[in-house]
Amino acid sequence: MPFEEIHNIGQLMELIDRVGFLPLLNSGISGFSAEDMVDEECRYVTFPDGGWEWPLWEWKGSVITDGGYIYGKFFAGKAGFISRKWWPDFCNYRRSVHPMPDENSIEDAILQTLTLNGSMITRELRTACGFTGSGMRSKFDSYVTHLQMACRIVTENFVYPHDKHGKRYGWGWSLLTTPEQLYGSEFCKCPRSPEESFELIKHQLKSVCTDATDKQILKMLR
Repeated sequence: MPFEEIHNIGQLMELIDRVGFLPLLNSGISGFSAEDMVDEECRYVTFPDGGWEWPLWEWKGSVITDGGYIYGKFFAGKAGFISRKWWPDFCNYRRSVHPMPDENSIEDAILQTLTLNGSMITRELRTACGFTGSGMRSKFDSYVTHLQMACRIVTENFVYPHDKHGKRYGWGWSLLTTPEQLYGSEFCKCPRSPEESFELIKHQLKSVCTDATDKQILKMLR
């Protein structure tokens, strides 16, 4: 399927609705990411004073909050968007591949902490779960990534620090929550079997990424 160049956030949302699944950055499938599809003015650029601008990056929060799209590290551990239409099937399939964490496991403790608090930025969740020592950040992030791949955690929004002049700066912190808390438990239910959901998703991606190999598509879905 040919992709038209994206010039604004509205076109990005329309594309997500059309394709169902859209990685933010390099997906391993040539041309199939939001970064590949936006026009040059929407890509990352740096300035001589050390500042930077990246419209695509700035759009992420509004795509979630205004458009109601689901965002997280869903594609081979990399971030991307899923439309509301396709979320039930995606969640159905992924949770069958990555079942609920064992009780009293680290991932269970992360989910329990997040559920108790409603939503938390990543560093607050990490501290609350006791991952405060040297080298613990990357270890903790790997657990959270797996929970996102399992559709147990999603990004609710992005939180940015502000300088003394009230100007926002930095890359922003992910505000994490569970899909049930953000969209309701019914939103995660699907009338099909996980196998049926998988076949539908695979067919959709093959119809969208016509030049992609089965191996590339399966890598995104596993």
